Amino acid sequence: MTSGNNAGEQNVVEQALDAAREELGVRCGFPPEVQAAAEQAATRVASAGTDREDRRDLPLVTIDPPGSRDLDQALFIESNEAGAFVVWYAIADVGFFVDRGGAVEAEAWKRGLTVYGPDRKEPLYPPVLSQGAASLLPDEDRPAILFRFDVDAAGALTGTDVRRALVRSRAQLTYAQVVEHVDGGGRAFAGKAWADGLTAMRAFGELRQQVEAARGGVSIPLVDQHVTNHTARRLGYALEFETPKDSEEWNEQVSLLTGHAAARLMLDAKVGMVRVMGPPDPDALDAFRRAAGAMGFRWPRETSYPDFIRSLDLKHPGITPLLWQARRVNRGADYLAFDGAAPTDPLHHALAMPYAHATAPLRRLGDRYVLDLLVQLCAGARPSAAEVETLRRLPAVMDEAERRESKFERRAVDVAEAWVLRDRVGERFAATVLGARGGDVEVQIEDPPVRALADVRGRKPAPGDAVRVVLDRVDVPAGRVFFALAGTADGG
Repeated sequence: MTSGNNAGEQNVVEQALDAAREELGVRCGFPPEVQAAAEQAATRVASAGTDREDRRDLPLVTIDPPGSRDLDQALFIESNEAGAFVVWYAIADVGFFVDRGGAVEAEAWKRGLTVYGPDRKEPLYPPVLSQGAASLLPDEDRPAILFRFDVDAAGALTGTDVRRALVRSRAQLTYAQVVEHVDGGGRAFAGKAWADGLTAMRAFGELRQQVEAARGGVSIPLVDQHVTNHTARRLGYALEFETPKDSEEWNEQVSLLTGHAAARLMLDAKVGMVRVMGPPDPDALDAFRRAAGAMGFRWPRETSYPDFIRSLDLKHPGITPLLWQARRVNRGADYLAFDGAAPTDPLHHALAMPYAHATAPLRRLGDRYVLDLLVQLCAGARPSAAEVETLRRLPAVMDEAERRESKFERRAVDVAEAWVLRDRVGERFAATVLGARGGDVEVQIEDPPVRALADVRGRKPAPGDAVRVVLDRVDVPAGRVFFALAGTADGG
């Protein structure tokens, strides 16, 4: 049982999160007419036919965090003795259930994204679709957009096909289960028709990581700060850093390949929507190099930024503050729609390739329209004027949705940080300086894993300095913690 006091504190957290949703315009629940339309759409039954190939023979599986229900992707990877691969990647066909011009679509445009919180999520589409009829749940026939990629032994993409299909996932796996199977010599799922595909996934992922390195691309392996609700042990919130498992990185390479292939198809056709990011800011890169040195990370002058990031040991005790600094090197990514001519610079410079979002249509509005377009292009068709206009409208909607999501995610972490520290006013904590923010310094506390500002009462420390901070005050509803610098780690 939870004490009344703890329940009251929990309510404070949930009320603060609800207030943040209202302030930021996060839509909660669905209007009755939208819910009714979604329930009606969920009764539709997809079948193989002239415009949908029957590929229920493919032993596809989904790989997601435990407990996930909004399953966008399912995959199966084949390899041959020459080291080449055939990658089958099925993505939920949202367009089968969500009519253009209908009530469900109109509501999705007001949301843009699924917004995740520690207490609950506000989905892009009603759960009857996003966690039910449209989700690639195991042992269910589902409409999908099916990609086939041919990848040679050097890791190069040599062929792409995209079409509508009827598929049936064989199993819902977690990243941990994939690692257990692959590291265990294939024993965990021995005999399953899809088991060899997991071993091939590792070989494929590692090969494509080498390709990424060769072209100069880099994905920051951010050790994310998450808020978790430990309902199994106690009613309360906790903070933790999550280090990606190897299988997440292999799976990410499938998603990256899909996004790259999608961008190439649209650029060749001179119509579509890509994800772009400018090159690293030289001043920010120099500042990051200095910060890395101050934090004790060796970065030879001849080593490039991508190679330095790839060389990092994610178990290093200083990795979290370092990677927070790395986020400031690259400029933010944007959506760019085009028609009639390819963009002057279509690159996502961090990935060092053209790239598009296409793999999460249950959670990201724009992906559904990119997928619809890809099917058209691969069939030799062109989008209508109305469809092109929809693509033109998407970037502003998606950019605003991402800003709203980012602000809510930060507020959720701020509230959880305040809740975790609510009874520790007056205590001192060891921390690492991340950088300056006005008259304060930004610090990373390792235990609990809190990132906050600290008031400087004297000489301002440099990025990478080990310091001690004292907690002066906590305001849980506002998500505010007030620290002050209490000296350097060596007693200064």
